[in-house]
Amino acid sequence: MTTAWCEHPIHRLATAIETREVWVREVVDATLDRIADRDASLRAFTAVLSDSARVDADRADQEIAAGRYRGPLHGVPVSIKDLIDLAGVPTTAASRVTGRAPATSDAPVVARLRAAGAILIGKCNLHEFAFGTTGEDSSHGQTLHPRDPNRSPGGSSGGSAVSVATGMAFATLGTDTGGSIRIPAAACGLVGLKPTFGEVSCDGVVPLAPSLDHVGPLTRCVRDARLVYRAIRDHQGGEPAPINGADQTLGCPRPYFLDRLDDEVRAVFERALSRLTDADWTVEDARVQHAHDAATIYLHLVLSEAATVHTAALEQQPQDYTPAVRLRLELGRYVQAEDYVRAQHGRAVLGRAVDAALAGRAALVLPSLAIPAPPLGATAVDVGGQTESLRSIMLRLTQLFSTTGHPAVSIPCGLTSTGLPCGLQLVGHRHRTCQLLDVAEACETALGGG
Repeated sequence: MTTAWCEHPIHRLATAIETREVWVREVVDATLDRIADRDASLRAFTAVLSDSARVDADRADQEIAAGRYRGPLHGVPVSIKDLIDLAGVPTTAASRVTGRAPATSDAPVVARLRAAGAILIGKCNLHEFAFGTTGEDSSHGQTLHPRDPNRSPGGSSGGSAVSVATGMAFATLGTDTGGSIRIPAAACGLVGLKPTFGEVSCDGVVPLAPSLDHVGPLTRCVRDARLVYRAIRDHQGGEPAPINGADQTLGCPRPYFLDRLDDEVRAVFERALSRLTDADWTVEDARVQHAHDAATIYLHLVLSEAATVHTAALEQQPQDYTPAVRLRLELGRYVQAEDYVRAQHGRAVLGRAVDAALAGRAALVLPSLAIPAPPLGATAVDVGGQTESLRSIMLRLTQLFSTTGHPAVSIPCGLTSTGLPCGLQLVGHRHRTCQLLDVAEACETALGGG
């Protein structure tokens, strides 16, 4: 078998596996061949599980042949970010701080993937401890963008994104504390879903800031993201009733969110909005009150919580952190308790503001990333004639919704003149992630994807 199957979405592969058009072992072998061919140059993986993946593939083929097909993830090669525990494999968090002892058990999200029949193909590179947006600070080396090796694929889940974008996995799990699923999804032309806070277990996942951390999938299309999300979420029942009268109405929060965009990203986004209106979506101007405070509130929360998580390691082995990540963690020690409490109050205010902007609408629509994938080594970029901190501009459009916990998904919406992907972000009502995916799939169709 050639590696042609590596380009297919999960829902098409699943049909071929169920009908025995292709055997799981063939798919796994093709995926491993793709990894062998491409990963040495891209550095997407920290560990490739060749032997166990082949054993699991043979077992899956036996089960399916015996009529015990488990569903659309059965036999599908999936990767996970190297922040998530996989029994028998070290969880390195891309840092020299962590030991290399193997994890003793699977994280719940991994156990649920296994129960659905997925084949764990490997663990993926990331920005150290998920505390960065580019992937440059990693004990495994920088992951490179698959379309331009002189650019970052985004972070912190950059290795995960590259594994799917290049056909080295059919789906992956990333984590998102301020945008770390949606940013690399946008930069690499993928779908990246951050569910509502608390819907997917973070047990067995190395924390960054526990009140902000989310786990979610990156896939090639919305339909595939839904398959993975349904497999890993904690609650397997239904959701509240749909929002009445909101089915075809989107709110575009132009103030703050569209103030600072790369010119090409802005042009791609505006073209996408035009295509949505041509497909009978109503796009209304919206406003999220206090959005300009989001960065400050997020910063006080993430720095304080991250510093708390790393207290012991900062005391015992500070030299083992990369300098930039260590600096951010040390800064967290200077966040005063009153500032943290004020930030928690601000989080609640922002949550109500997002709820108000969503009232009567299916979702909010805005770009996922204000710039295309950035050049390697950049610390600042020019945006609209102004110099912006790279980290700040990359988090600008995503951090609010990690702070409030609203579900958010990035879908591809076009390319720049140099062929770099841009992402369109949809933000939904809390605890209505499946309904947000309905909106995202309809928008994806209107934009010519899927």
